[in-house]
Amino acid sequence: MAKIGYARVSSKEQNLERQLQALESVSKVFSDKVSGATTERPQLQAMLDYIREGDIVVVAELDRLGRNNKDLTEIMNIIQQKGATLEVLNLPSMSGIEDDNLRRLINNLVIELYKYQAESERKRIRERQAQGIVLAKENGKFKGGKPKFSENDPRLQLAFKLYLEGATEKDVERQTGINRRTFQRYRKKFNIHRT
Repeated sequence: MAKIGYARVSSKEQNLERQLQALESVSKVFSDKVSGATTERPQLQAMLDYIREGDIVVVAELDRLGRNNKDLTEIMNIIQQKGATLEVLNLPSMSGIEDDNLRRLINNLVIELYKYQAESERKRIRERQAQGIVLAKENGKFKGGKPKFSENDPRLQLAFKLYLEGATEKDVERQTGINRRTFQRYRKKFNIHRT
């Protein structure tokens, strides 16, 4: 049985130090500097591959593991399928409960409550943000994000040309550096279609 830590911050500029300090009692730590909006995180996947039966996965806070209920449930299911358990340091400790099954049951119940609370808070934040944008637009204070490219941008024109000549979106991205989703959005905006 080993204690395996996982830490995450959303960007390369942010510091992992506080979480790593909280995880100093674990035998191995995996850490990512990427958004928790996706489960496609290299060190998260490495940690899930690494854990064995009887291991305890330790995170400082539940939202370090995932930012939405679906992803958290998926990650927790993988941990349980491997016979490991999850310990969240900022949740109440269950160490006083001697029966392993009862402790695991109560721990999972508490985690479910926190997942629900976190998901609800994220929805409220998005709703407040949307309301703020509507008000700012009404008052002429919100202009939205500036477009990345104008229609006559040379890089965008090259991307359109490559695409119309039969290049795949992946090739276009590789040659121009324009992200595929961004390219799709601009193709739609300027009505660029292959015949």
